[in-house]
Formats: sequence, C-alpha cells, structure tokens
Amino acid sequence: MDNRQLGNLGEDMAAGYLEKQGCRVLRRNYRCREGEIDIIAEKGGVLSLVEVKTRRSDSFGRPAEAVDPRKREHIKRAAMNFLSESEEYYPYIRMDVIEIVINHIKGAF
Repeated sequence: MDNRQLGNLGEDMAAGYLEKQGCRVLRRNYRCREGEIDIIAEKGGVLSLVEVKTRRSDSFGRPAEAVDPRKREHIKRAAMNFLSESEEYYPYIRMDVIEIVINHIKGAF
C-alpha cells in the first residue's frame, strides 16, 4: 500500500467515524488555491474542518504533530474560501484533527 492509498483509507475511515457520530459530511478533499481541507462536516450547526493524518506507526511522533502552524493557516484560508462559496450560515466553526495509525503486520492475513 503506497502513501496515497494509505491516506485514502484513513480518510474513508475518518468519514465513516464522523457519520457514526451523527455528523453530516458535506465535502471531502475540498481544494482551492488557498489550501485543502480533507473533510468538511456539520453537526448541530457546528462546521468542522477536519484534517486527517494517517500513519503506519507513531515512531516519528503522533500524526497530529504534522499539523503545524503553516498547515493550520492553509486550512484557515481554504475554510474562508469555502465559506464565501457556501449559501449556508454556520455560527460555530472548529478545526479538528483525526489521527489514524494503521499497524499492519506483513503476512498476518
């Protein structure tokens, strides 16, 4: 499994988790000139901008640690772009990180 496949698997898992928690997934992989947001979801009038970080292990630190100030700024700019395009009003907006660590033992299955 290459990194892109791993990332897609993680995003699928994260979207499923959010839906099970009662969130409505509005967009996946929202991209614009200003940046990218992995998942945009809504629950109870709260808009969640979700960054999904999927890793094979946490040996180089927790996945969320990769969401540095520069990445947060890109998400913020992309969110502003998304909101300017949206016809909906969201009184509350938050940024979340979902960490997924997939430990796969070769030959175990």
